[in-house]
Amino acid sequence: MIDTLFSWLYDIVSWIMIGWHWVLSPLFGADSGLTWTLSIVGLVVVIRTLLIPLFVRQIKASRAMQVLSPQMKEIQKKYGHDRERMSQELMKLYKDTGTNPFSSCLPILLQAPIFFALFRVLDGIANDERRGAFASHPDLFSSAQQADFFGIPKVEVIDRFIGAANTQTQIVAIALVALMTLTTYTTQRQLMRKNMPATAMEGQFAQQQKILLYVLPVMFAVSGVYFPLGVVLYWCVSNAWSMGQQFYVIRRMPAPGTPAEEAYRRRLAAKAQRRGDTPQPVTAPPATAAGATVAEPAAQRPEGRTVRKQPKRQTREQRRRNGRQ
Repeated sequence: MIDTLFSWLYDIVSWIMIGWHWVLSPLFGADSGLTWTLSIVGLVVVIRTLLIPLFVRQIKASRAMQVLSPQMKEIQKKYGHDRERMSQELMKLYKDTGTNPFSSCLPILLQAPIFFALFRVLDGIANDERRGAFASHPDLFSSAQQADFFGIPKVEVIDRFIGAANTQTQIVAIALVALMTLTTYTTQRQLMRKNMPATAMEGQFAQQQKILLYVLPVMFAVSGVYFPLGVVLYWCVSNAWSMGQQFYVIRRMPAPGTPAEEAYRRRLAAKAQRRGDTPQPVTAPPATAAGATVAEPAAQRPEGRTVRKQPKRQTREQRRRNGRQ
């Protein structure tokens, strides 16, 4: 029943792996374990590239929740004695501001089916059951069954810690599960420590982030011993991708009022000092309700700078009257 429901997803995962296998075969050999291992890495690249728009939504949702944090605290303080009313007011706040508190979980939630599909495909290879595109490619199916993990002898991509045939496989599996757990924890901790203001570390949003910080690593540590090495590798590489994305966003576009923003300001000031420029405040110019920029006050204009007066449009009658003078 499950295989019938997710057969289309098995096809997608296996075809992406086979596509990367075709690209990498001339470099490492069609039956090389390195070729099949790197095909799983290629699967991560394709999936995470497709999820970039959702990552952008995740960043926007996180920023919106940080902005709403003071209002959420007021609601919690006012209706803390009435859980039902507090939930209603919070939902109304989310609706009025167009904010979805669960958008920050979207990349993880949408990767879960891919994670499951890869598990079933590799599990099928281990148990001699062809799933996905491997059903019509018996030669590739046999090749994947014999593939060593990164070329390590006696350690295959489809092996796992539970039921491992040798100690070498168990050592590699435990090391990989530990790496998966550590990168899951580090990715979330990096976000919370550097790119969240102190006001955002309280309330429902903070609880959600702490769940991601502690619960997910524990879940992966416990369940990772049952996963094939290829599945654990997928999550490790995906975590590395997430860390790189977050590092770029935190460094280049830090959230207001966070340690990352302070570090960003210091870098800009140091850069301006090296070039001999006068450091400028890193703030956007104020805007009117219509979005137009407010004119720069005369006291803040650099010395010697003049502002050209824009000519006013005249009516035909005014031009005729001025011509008579």
